[in-house]
Amino acid sequence: MFRLTPSALAHLLLLAVVALWGATFALIKDALKDVSPLLFNLLRMTLAAIALAIVNRRQLRGLSKRNILAGAIVGLFLAAGYQFQTAGLARTTAVKSAFITGLVVVFVPLLTMIPSLRPASTPAPSVAIAAGAFLAFGGLLLLTTPAETVWSSVFSTIGSGDLLTLICAIAFAGHLLALAHTSPKVPIRQLATLQIIFAALVMLITLPVGGPVYFSMTPKVLVALVVTGLFATAAAFTIQSWAQRHLPPTHTALLLTLEPVFAWITSFLFLGERLGLRSVEGALLILGGILLIELAPSQTPISEHPL
Repeated sequence: MFRLTPSALAHLLLLAVVALWGATFALIKDALKDVSPLLFNLLRMTLAAIALAIVNRRQLRGLSKRNILAGAIVGLFLAAGYQFQTAGLARTTAVKSAFITGLVVVFVPLLTMIPSLRPASTPAPSVAIAAGAFLAFGGLLLLTTPAETVWSSVFSTIGSGDLLTLICAIAFAGHLLALAHTSPKVPIRQLATLQIIFAALVMLITLPVGGPVYFSMTPKVLVALVVTGLFATAAAFTIQSWAQRHLPPTHTALLLTLEPVFAWITSFLFLGERLGLRSVEGALLILGGILLIELAPSQTPISEHPL
């Protein structure tokens, strides 16, 4: 009887997770026609919080104040990332959102240049990381500005959705650094569940900031909530945590760089989104910068994926 080795199974499962994460950009973009962005986030995160609380209920007994505080801090950054990402997604294309969100991999090592933000086990950023950041920044400008843009006015022509998504990438970078500081001190199941619960609370508090709230329970909204809440959040984080125990870091990094590629494919197939030549060049530069940083020696470890 044919059986997969743990390594082969880990590769397949993580690839499936990355493909799912990429597909959610188009899925959410389509659903936002029938539900306001921040309400969608609240419903998605509440569903994920309930699922994780049920699965990890034994690990949530006897929580210490330190662990609760850690969950609150990590959850705050996670909520900020999702709020800016979904608000931006409503104002830009799914494929642009995916590539700009991928810049989280660039911002993490750049933020570690600040000693107080750098985890104890993480070295200072290398030259390769600086080169990757330069490539990704150039790609960002090409991706988000019209072809006729002159360089003197390049920043004024970047769309509001792209800017919101860029802020989301910075928030997600803060989330990953917060995880790097707290995960060695807090049991992973406790931290995973607490951060989702607190993220849902933050989303509830900030719901009025997102403007008019609207909701229509259409099939596309229901599917998007179930897929993103249960599969792309609760189940995917669990699978990723298991898979990374059986994969070399370089293999994990290579698989994670495929997320915007899957977003690109699904956005084209299901939403008909196309990129012009300038935007394609920008997307490839971003992907190259991300790949260079992910594979750089002594890179900043990424504990979890925010998408």
